[in-house]
Amino acid sequence: MKYLLVLLLLSTTFVYGQQYAKGRVYCDLNGNGKYDRGEKLLAGVGVTNGSDVVLTNEKGQYTLPISGEATIAVIKPAQYRTAFDKYNKPCNYYYYKPEGTPSREGYKGIAPTGKLPSSIDFALVPQEESATFTALLMGDPQPHFEDHISYFSKAIVSELEGIKGVSFGISLGDVNDENFDLFDPYSREISKIGVPWYNVMGNHDMDFEAKTDEESDDAFETFIGPANYAFNYGNAHFLILDNVLFPNPRSAASPKSYWGGFRADQKRFIENNLKLVDKNKLVVVAFHIPLLGENAIRKEDKAFLFECLKEFPHVLLLSAHLHTQNQYLHTQEDGWQGSAPLHEYNAGATCGDFYSGYLDEAGVPQSLMADGTPKGYAFLRVDGNKYSIDYQASGKPADYRMSVNIPRQVVKDRYTPAFITVNFFMGSAKDKVEYRIDSGEWKTMKKEEVTDPDHDYLVQCWNRDEAVKYARWPAASVPASHIWRVRVPSALLMGKHTVEVRVTDMFGNTHFGKGEYEIVEPVRMYP
Repeated sequence: MKYLLVLLLLSTTFVYGQQYAKGRVYCDLNGNGKYDRGEKLLAGVGVTNGSDVVLTNEKGQYTLPISGEATIAVIKPAQYRTAFDKYNKPCNYYYYKPEGTPSREGYKGIAPTGKLPSSIDFALVPQEESATFTALLMGDPQPHFEDHISYFSKAIVSELEGIKGVSFGISLGDVNDENFDLFDPYSREISKIGVPWYNVMGNHDMDFEAKTDEESDDAFETFIGPANYAFNYGNAHFLILDNVLFPNPRSAASPKSYWGGFRADQKRFIENNLKLVDKNKLVVVAFHIPLLGENAIRKEDKAFLFECLKEFPHVLLLSAHLHTQNQYLHTQEDGWQGSAPLHEYNAGATCGDFYSGYLDEAGVPQSLMADGTPKGYAFLRVDGNKYSIDYQASGKPADYRMSVNIPRQVVKDRYTPAFITVNFFMGSAKDKVEYRIDSGEWKTMKKEEVTDPDHDYLVQCWNRDEAVKYARWPAASVPASHIWRVRVPSALLMGKHTVEVRVTDMFGNTHFGKGEYEIVEPVRMYP
């Protein structure tokens, strides 16, 4: 009898632990958010529980196993949209958290959802989506104080408010800086841009009181939405991932440290999702921590992602985190086994160098990044399964793509240590950078990993300025991955000379910059 009771208890526990989420996906023609008789049921639409991914049947129905907590979400198909909340964030999910999430210091968690509903339905509204479209990309808004929200609004949002020709935007993590009170103000500002907005979770969006990696997502999920999801637009598939592991799984790690990587359930989601994606699509995978060495991301997790993507001929990776701007081209040396190098665009930050440095005329910190990249945002332009990316510096003209640094004067026919230095903010190893003087012959410049002279000057001025009125100091300069140089020619006629710069970037686009310098006669330095 005792063994029978134990068996009965085990059976009851199994039934309670293993449930099934069921529902349907339908075309919500009248946009009222509920299924009405006669509305079309949509077959072949992906739905996930955060691990498994299934397609709806011919009646628009799906069934997913649920064990414990789960986020059930629809994977938006092309030519449809989901509903949006008041901040233009997509409502494409249902949290199943029977006991809710903890109310920790600084915020209240998600309220208990109770029993699993008998049907979790997802409404989709038809919309026209061209295979040619533009998306906005932002790295690290990262507000920590209320003032930072104001800076973000003045420097970034005000330039983009009401923008035309943009289909949606993505923030690539660190939408917060460990101040949970600023999640909503950030979302409020983003909503002013007027387009649907997707968010990636970053290391500063985590709940550091969490005991597990799953719990570390609680704050982000409470205020922003799921940390792992996917959607389609045009002929592109977007996969959004939280790649921040916390607590750090390395045994010797400090208590508040983290490591780049994926949990087992995330890996199943990645694999199951990509199995259903057409190989002809452009696959865009967005996460926060770039796929650099093992100190940045766990080696086996990077290898896993590369393995899942290797059969896709059209892939773009998006990351942020570094507060510099970089183009990484992953090859076999990095573990990538695809037919061509895998491009990862590591985006610059909208907060620049953490809202640091001198204030501009609008009272916003200059915040030049340590590699000389101005704070700003990028445009991802997609055409079928091809793409290009442009970077727009905040507060600059639409064609401002580079800084050209030249000394004011050099002495005729004398050796000079000075350079013509071009910092092409979107620069990559595939770019060609040329210069000419006074409309002469175009000559190639040399790519070098050196510091940006404008940032060097900024740091030196700051260090010597006794009247500094802003508390956050600029970071020390770091060698940039997008600088080209050539020694300033001094064997020319005396007088002023015009320097033109021409950049042909990795996408085949051409950009221009210019500057000038003066050649002066030698002076007798000693009697």
